[in-house]
Amino acid sequence: MTLASAQGYDNLIMIIVLSRDASSHNKEIVKSYLKDNGFSVREQIFGDDLLLCASGKTTADVRELTLLPGVERVASTSKPYQLASRETQAADTIASVGGVQIGGARISVIAGPCAVESKTQIMESAACVRESGAVILRGGAYKPRTSPYAFQGLGMEGLEYMKAAGEAYGMPIVTEVVSPEFVEAMKDLVDAYQIGARNMQNFELLKKVGATGKPVLLKRGPSATIEEWLLAAEYLLAAGTKDVILCERGIRTFETYTRNTLDISAIPVMKGLSHLPIIVDPSHAVGIRNLVPKTALAAIAAGCDGLTVEVHPNPEKAFSDGPQSLYPEQFERLMRDIEVLAPVVCKELLRTPKKPAAAQNNKGLDGKWAQAFSLVMEKVVFCGENGAYSEQALNRAFGENCSRLPVKSFPAIFDAILGGEATFGVIPVENSLTGSIHENYDLFIRYPDVVIVGEIKMRIVHCLITTEDATFETIKTVRSHPQGFAQCKEFLDEHPGWRPETWNNTAAAVHSIAETARSGKPDVTLAAIASETAAKVHGLKALKTGIETNPLNYTRFVIAARNEGGKALVPDGLAGQKPTKASLVFSVKDKPGILYTCLQILNNHGLNLAKLESRPIVGQPWNYMFYVDITMPDEKQNMDAALSDLSKQAESLHFLGAYRAA
Repeated sequence: MTLASAQGYDNLIMIIVLSRDASSHNKEIVKSYLKDNGFSVREQIFGDDLLLCASGKTTADVRELTLLPGVERVASTSKPYQLASRETQAADTIASVGGVQIGGARISVIAGPCAVESKTQIMESAACVRESGAVILRGGAYKPRTSPYAFQGLGMEGLEYMKAAGEAYGMPIVTEVVSPEFVEAMKDLVDAYQIGARNMQNFELLKKVGATGKPVLLKRGPSATIEEWLLAAEYLLAAGTKDVILCERGIRTFETYTRNTLDISAIPVMKGLSHLPIIVDPSHAVGIRNLVPKTALAAIAAGCDGLTVEVHPNPEKAFSDGPQSLYPEQFERLMRDIEVLAPVVCKELLRTPKKPAAAQNNKGLDGKWAQAFSLVMEKVVFCGENGAYSEQALNRAFGENCSRLPVKSFPAIFDAILGGEATFGVIPVENSLTGSIHENYDLFIRYPDVVIVGEIKMRIVHCLITTEDATFETIKTVRSHPQGFAQCKEFLDEHPGWRPETWNNTAAAVHSIAETARSGKPDVTLAAIASETAAKVHGLKALKTGIETNPLNYTRFVIAARNEGGKALVPDGLAGQKPTKASLVFSVKDKPGILYTCLQILNNHGLNLAKLESRPIVGQPWNYMFYVDITMPDEKQNMDAALSDLSKQAESLHFLGAYRAA
């Protein structure tokens, strides 16, 4: 018998999720069962789900409870924060704010001034932060200030300006609500409410805001413990909202050099205790402009899901928090640094699509622009099972909610794109340790109507994955893709008795082991080399992590799309961005100096060579193909002229695509 027992707290708390088709009779049966076993029960609407929250100083047979009609799943926790606990929901919550996702595989940045000072100021602020890549606009219309004589904000007038700026530049907005009486008036103007640090334990405000069902950014109080912070989140969840974003903004300590002390350890602690996304406010944490960027990068390295940063067009003239507000150029550099750091922590920086030329002014646009460039979920094809590295790259480029199509082979990706089954494909083409994946480069030559429209660089961390009872001593066979074996050679050399078994992809190797475990006969002699994500997806354990030979192990994935009459659709996140890189493949005739001649053509047209790699042509001894990556020139005609001249010298020339470099 499987029993849930009370530990650590007086009451055991159980969350029973009822299935969508559960009848009222089913619900009453479950409630009666719980009450008969000594639990008090209350109903809770959580998003689209109906929950029964049970608590009591008792035990219950979870297995028997799960079998009752209408029960979808059961979770138990000893924590006082029921809905926010990782024990009651193992998977990370990805909050949605006006179509922008916070959490998961991407880093989301919120930016804007501390306060809305005028329509011109908030429009200018929105323009600069959006140009740098922020996805949500922040700004205060109501400002709770320590001094009653300080600027308190423009109120509803400022909120109207904020709404107009968000619509003009295609950005959802988040702003602070300071009193329960303002909640309803603000509801139709904001995409997310912010609960400030001073109001974290204003419980009546929490209940009122939570009851709206809108997303909420909850800042940690200056003297709040982590448990108090999570209990404040519980108020919001219990009141009805499901999109709660936690925000660490520094706590009060004895140190006075900085404005507050950023509790960087709160990030991994929260990741262990709660499924809710967590972002960091480095501006309020340190209060000193020049310290903000480094603090922000430290938060990214610690594993946060995003940042909220104060940026002002002219900080010296800011009505509030000028000393901690970044100049636009500082924010631009920070965003570039985040883009570089993100792959190291296995994430991708989420960017809003660039606006079209018509929007390059501060007058703003009507709602048609925001609607036209809203995030569209296209179907994306990848090779492998759930948990494959290619799927992780897909999540970073398109988000976890994107519709996806897994296929068994790389040629099937190209077939799906050409056949209209998918709009985009995610394809690995190069690894920092083992070099180019020639098979996939060759496919772009075989399928000239499919071109590269984007790229993603992702750190690859390999794990040894096996069943629960397996040990190093029981393992005899290791399954993986050849690239996995090549990237983990030193680790495998330490275990010469293991037999490598090649599989089509790493996640498929994990899936094959999981199938044996699900059959009731787990095979402790089998292991796989794949990602920790694949282990979690298939319910297996990572016996050892980080087994790749070199931790600087990155794979470059490209995003492919169909080329329609010389034009290819690009992912929404890249729309309107100028290509900075191009890839091509050419072969040359067998005559002296021909390669030099071809490279000289690129030089003459001012094209910077970023990569040059040769490979023998199959079936043509001593003839070679050359893979070339080029930094795109400012003038498109330079590129066109170079390709025209190159085609006259090369025996064959294949243009693989122009795209924005990762």
